[in-house]
Amino acid sequence: MSRLVTASRAIARFTTTPTPTRGGVSRTIVRPRASSSVSSSTSALSWNFRLLYDGGCPLCVREVEFLRAKDAGKGKLSLVDIAADDYDPSDNAGIDYETAMATIHGLDADKKVYTGVEVFQRAYDAVGIGYVYAFTRVPALLKAANAVYDVWAKYRLNVTNRGSLAEHLAAREQRLMGKACGVDKEACEETTNA
Repeated sequence: MSRLVTASRAIARFTTTPTPTRGGVSRTIVRPRASSSVSSSTSALSWNFRLLYDGGCPLCVREVEFLRAKDAGKGKLSLVDIAADDYDPSDNAGIDYETAMATIHGLDADKKVYTGVEVFQRAYDAVGIGYVYAFTRVPALLKAANAVYDVWAKYRLNVTNRGSLAEHLAAREQRLMGKACGVDKEACEETTNA
């Protein structure tokens, strides 16, 4: 098991809450927590489609909020933030953070994995507005749309002023390792000795 996954799992068991104390100095309380990377209303297998999105991407979040509003609490669309510290690939057909960051991914209820524009088509279908992506049912148009999307996926971090994917991955690993060492000394020792 990779050090990042071990650290991520150690962190996922805890949450920190800043708490004000007398004199205005705050302290941090560490408590066990429930998973937050999966929308709570859609964590059961009642969903038709699961969309893995980058919660650090402002454009992605805007799209997700639109889809969440269209779902209107029906739970037909499960929205999973891959940028959450407790994101777990094993809950999402083994799709790790790096793979999920490279291009959009989604899963149907049978855990079949989709990428590219077809993810949007299936997500929109799940919330009842699949007609928006009806053009993707024409193979030539789907191919063209995927070519355009692939360019966007390749450069989206730079376009949104978030650095390169390599920088992103290194910063995430360092942050998760730091959190694991601060929360769970045994997990830190395991990961540094691996």
